[in-house]
Amino acid sequence: MNLYDINTVKRILSKHGFTFSKALGQNFLINPDVCPAMANSLCAEGKIGVIEIGPGLGVLTKELCRVAERVVSIELDKRLLPVLGETLADCSNLEIVNADVMELDLKHLISEKFSDCDSVKVCANLPYYITSPIIMMLLESELPVDEIVVMVQKEAGERLCAEVGTRGAGAVTVAVNYYAESEILFDVMRDSFVPSPKVDSVVIRLKVRSHQPFDIKDKRKFFSTVRCAFSQRRKTALNSISNTMGVSKADAAAVFERLGIEPNVRAEKLSMEDFVKISELI
Repeated sequence: MNLYDINTVKRILSKHGFTFSKALGQNFLINPDVCPAMANSLCAEGKIGVIEIGPGLGVLTKELCRVAERVVSIELDKRLLPVLGETLADCSNLEIVNADVMELDLKHLISEKFSDCDSVKVCANLPYYITSPIIMMLLESELPVDEIVVMVQKEAGERLCAEVGTRGAGAVTVAVNYYAESEILFDVMRDSFVPSPKVDSVVIRLKVRSHQPFDIKDKRKFFSTVRCAFSQRRKTALNSISNTMGVSKADAAAVFERLGIEPNVRAEKLSMEDFVKISELI
């Protein structure tokens, strides 16, 4: 069964009465090079378990089943279950869970489904509309996962993988950098999908940190400081923090002066170390 052939895809979908849902961000891959490259990019040493989010027609799922000991695919749209039952019938190491990944107890799922695996990874073609919430949920939950390889909208991928302290950085960049080392693996053009989206995509890897390099005493305050600093991107970091954190401008300025940080600097120019020190003193 060639799931990259558009006529085969149309026949299967028609057979099961399935139509695309724009609300769920459903775009199906027809480029035969992308999914093997994503699966092969996983650091597959020993027995690995893989969580996939949103299997679509199962093109990536098949490749993950090839490299992994066990795969659990989480699919929100129950209409796709009979489709996947046909397209993935030969994948004996696969389990499909019909659920919303944002509401699942993933720690319990991992302990239950991957107890005999040496490592657990996440690999997915994420819907554009919920990319950042899913990634931050995966990271903030501090799951026993060592690697996240996902396809995302190109602009989002560049923001997630930007270097902290550069123009492309945002609050989500700092958050990702706290939890993981990030890199862009390769581009995926828009014509690789049906229906074709209006933007290109990239595949990124987040290698989850096993040891935290940043000495942060109050994590909640740190992330609050970062969000406030970026909340008014056209303003200086000092003014943004003062306007949104309930801190007087004089107090914020005193902190910047003590740290030797220019008062007119924007948040995108601050380093991780700057954010750590500001959050401790503000």
